[in-house]
Amino acid sequence: HLIARGALADPAPLSRPLHADDLVRALEATDTTRLNTAERRIVRDIVADLRPPHTDRPWLRVNGEVTAAGASHARRDPLRAAGPGHATAAGGLDLQLALGHVMLVTHPYFDTRLKYDPDYFGKKDRFVAGRNAEAYGDARFGLGEIFFGSLDRNWGPSALEGLLVSPSPYSYDHLALTLGTSRLQLQGLLTQLDDTADATGTSNHRYFVAHRLLYRPSGATTLAVWEGEIIAGPARQLEPAFANVLNLGLLVEWDQSANVNSLLGFDFATRIGRTHLFAQFLLDDFQIDRSGVGDNEPPSYGLTAGVQTDLRGVAWTAFYTQVANLTYRTPNPAETVERRFVGLARNFSDYDQLTLRAGLLVGPGVLVSPEATLLRQGQGDFRLPYPPIAAYGSTPTLFAGVVERTVRLALGANWDRGALGVAGNAGVHFIHNAGHVAGATDTKWVGGISVTYRFRRQGEIP
Repeated sequence: HLIARGALADPAPLSRPLHADDLVRALEATDTTRLNTAERRIVRDIVADLRPPHTDRPWLRVNGEVTAAGASHARRDPLRAAGPGHATAAGGLDLQLALGHVMLVTHPYFDTRLKYDPDYFGKKDRFVAGRNAEAYGDARFGLGEIFFGSLDRNWGPSALEGLLVSPSPYSYDHLALTLGTSRLQLQGLLTQLDDTADATGTSNHRYFVAHRLLYRPSGATTLAVWEGEIIAGPARQLEPAFANVLNLGLLVEWDQSANVNSLLGFDFATRIGRTHLFAQFLLDDFQIDRSGVGDNEPPSYGLTAGVQTDLRGVAWTAFYTQVANLTYRTPNPAETVERRFVGLARNFSDYDQLTLRAGLLVGPGVLVSPEATLLRQGQGDFRLPYPPIAAYGSTPTLFAGVVERTVRLALGANWDRGALGVAGNAGVHFIHNAGHVAGATDTKWVGGISVTYRFRRQGEIP
């Protein structure tokens, strides 16, 4: 909310999650005279919550929480609500061990909602479903960072999911490297994906590699260019040439005649006064050498453009995003940009979306967030087979089949005070061509509420 208002400088405009240390420094540098009473109190609470203990010795922090919730659906995203509604229970422990410049974190938890979420691939026939939300070791040094473990990440504007790296799939284990200064950084990520059958039915080993060069020419503007590769083959291993963060995957693909699904793109964010402009573009399945009869397939791309600004103490966010019909899939199903049938980037393709959100602190710890969204979804899906060459001419770039149109009007509210937190969201969806049936209409009420109790213990390790 404070970043969207322009009252707080975003420590990492095109990256999430934020580092707690970076966020504390940004909050401490904030001009609180520009904030209202409720916002000043929120700043004090967050700084007190995130500031590490004043000690040079190793320290341990244990955060615990227990949540009771109920919702009309099981999927995390209410815009595309799916899965049965249930009353659910959740709880867990987040343990953080600081050893100088090294942080070790593990966050096991249980959540009965997982058993009904169609995007969760874990074992669902247990009485209580659970997983590890984060489990990693992270070492930060003067000109870089080395990370290994499981954590949600997002590359691109933070208002929505990135087009290459996003939290759409549940967190997965990966190796990440950052080299450089706050103004110029080289970032890399690599992980092994689940085995998937190719077009012949043969099981393929699969890997995902992403590189990004991020540049901040000023405190107001951030630019990034990136590439990603899905590497697949029946007996394939991760080639060091692709893992090399200083190499270009496109050149490796060309020089070594390696078969991969290459994705290219860029991110952009700038601030003019209290107005924040952002954009992202993806070009999928990029080929350097086009010479075959099948090189005339419809373009695969994704794009996002948006703005955040402040108007009389209200944070406004508006964005438009579009993902083409064939984005994230190729003629080889093993090179699809997915992990266990959930998108590594966006979890859907063949759609566009226009969203307007607002955020207003109406009291101590109370954030109210109205939203209006128009979603148009075609029948294209990256989980479907790639069209044959003969069908390229008749395959639409966007909006295959009957287009389902959803208008969402919703209101969210969060209240956090001390150990207690309450979050709720309620909306109505007006759906035209429901279920991709021409002329069918539907109206759905979608909502959920949760109540959370939290506790913390921390201190030095003798």
